[in-house]
Amino acid sequence: MLFPASNDLDEALRFSRFDDTHPLSTISPHSFVLDGATWTTAEHCYQAQKYSHKPAYSAEIAAAATPLLAYRLGNRWWKPKRRDFKQVRRVLMTRAIFCKAQQNPEIKQFLLNTGEQKLMEVSVYDHYWGVGRDVRGKNTLGEVWMDVRRRLRELQAA
Repeated sequence: MLFPASNDLDEALRFSRFDDTHPLSTISPHSFVLDGATWTTAEHCYQAQKYSHKPAYSAEIAAAATPLLAYRLGNRWWKPKRRDFKQVRRVLMTRAIFCKAQQNPEIKQFLLNTGEQKLMEVSVYDHYWGVGRDVRGKNTLGEVWMDVRRRLRELQAA
């Protein structure tokens, strides 16, 4: 076989970061507390933390009326993000996702029920958080969810 098929991609649980009806989405309406603040969505939390060095702008993002507005505010090219953003972006998202899953029993149960299934964010444009159009992206958001799932299992076993 010239190009072997990858069964883990065929059997992966696919989700979109921007589908507010999907439990693994960063914009689903599941609030949580992190660092003493209550966040409306994981997207609000992630985008606001990009600008932790600019408290007023971070607060504006946190208070955004919708998660898509928080996303837009957090991705303005002319607003300089924190200097270490590229190094900490996965950590920022992981903390938000972990708190969302741990503090929302329905999200936690949904995640644990996925077993060992590969989780895949299907963005066609984002090759960092998703798989991209060619399915060769990093799928970092899927990996974050699988890391959180593993950690939740460890906590349950302890």
